[in-house]
Amino acid sequence: MSMISKFVWMNGELVPYANATVHFLTPALHYGAAVFEGIRCYATDRGPAIFRAREHAERLIQSAEVFGFRTFPWTVDDILQAFRDTVHANEFVECYVRPLIYLTDGGWNLNVDGGQPSLGIAVWEWKNYLGHDAMERGVRANISSFTRHHLNVMMTKAKIAGNYANSFLAKTESVRLGFDEAIMLDPQGFVAECTGENIFIVRKGQIYTPPIATILDGITRDSLITIANDLGYPVIEQPLSRDQLYTAEEVFVCGTAAEVIALREIDFRTIGQGYMGHVTRAIQTAYHDAIHGNHPRSDEWLDYVR
Repeated sequence: MSMISKFVWMNGELVPYANATVHFLTPALHYGAAVFEGIRCYATDRGPAIFRAREHAERLIQSAEVFGFRTFPWTVDDILQAFRDTVHANEFVECYVRPLIYLTDGGWNLNVDGGQPSLGIAVWEWKNYLGHDAMERGVRANISSFTRHHLNVMMTKAKIAGNYANSFLAKTESVRLGFDEAIMLDPQGFVAECTGENIFIVRKGQIYTPPIATILDGITRDSLITIANDLGYPVIEQPLSRDQLYTAEEVFVCGTAAEVIALREIDFRTIGQGYMGHVTRAIQTAYHDAIHGNHPRSDEWLDYVR
């Protein structure tokens, strides 16, 4: 995967890719003092369309507020237009969109008020986050030795850059052990989420997912809950133990990058029949229809670039 593009949007201006730089002493680099979003733009019959762009722009600003930024000069509509302009300028049909609000011009006293916010938006072509075969076959996961953040240690509802050191530790460990992804437990020992995805299980035709108290309230997660309800599969939010994963008929995860992926094995235990189940497949198919403009939900969820 190449992240090279023609232009990056930086504080209101499209600049050549090679010039989209920050100084080494930018405090966001040293302390993780930044918030971000991960967004996808998909090809449709009406041209490129950004999936749930407004919700992502709103969460970006909410994350900045949660982190402590008091003022910044961009509205949700400003950010939406910047998304469209950046995708259009790079002439991508399908791409990943990465906005980042980061602390500059101070902040070395570990006080957000000591610096100023800057906003950058990059786009690049994106294929399969968990690999080409993952979409059909599913992936292998393990329960990580690393615990997900306590909700009063890090703000779990905000996509704060520094939070993801936790994900780096867990994902690196899992890949080195031979797995594709890590499942993280919360501080009470219940299933929380994966390193970059929310998680669902299926038992007797009913879908369960952890409550949002200690996890990121994922936009893809919300989309799948809506799709599942549309398909007649009720979704129940309740605490899940790790052994409930082992005995589930199906387990699947979702996120902007991963989209909808089955877990065929967890901790060397085969899940269901060892391949994607029919409930996961139905939701995955409906989701792919929605992101490409071929679903009744598409009109409310897609923001067309031009």
